[in-house]
Amino acid sequence: MTAGTEDPQACAGRRLVSTGSPFERQAGYSRAVADGPWCFVSGTTGYDYAAMTMPDDVGEQAESALRTIEAALREAGFAMSDVVRVRYIITDAAFQDAVFAVTGRWFGEIRPAATMIVAGLIRPEMKVEIEATAFRR
Repeated sequence: MTAGTEDPQACAGRRLVSTGSPFERQAGYSRAVADGPWCFVSGTTGYDYAAMTMPDDVGEQAESALRTIEAALREAGFAMSDVVRVRYIITDAAFQDAVFAVTGRWFGEIRPAATMIVAGLIRPEMKVEIEATAFRR
């Protein structure tokens, strides 16, 4: 990952975090934006950005997305335990149980506010997208 120029531990100022995904530059967004005690992580799919591959299994996609989110949060000076809000977008309601099995492991003790939406995603191989908001206390 590459990041902005600001100190990741600083509580003041805006900091941009990138995974190096070509989608970020193409669409004009950051993987995460940290501003003061807040960190907003963009919708994240299951791509392995180093290899630009996507697992077929929705559970594996959710796991990969959460690893990417965790890395972005860490780079911005946050932890998964700082997550206060998540949104899950799945392309088929039948994926709910597989995604919940993964998110339950990651967020079972953290228990952020959450919403799950069934909707289409921009590429056919994408089955789940996860967005997170963190607040550092």
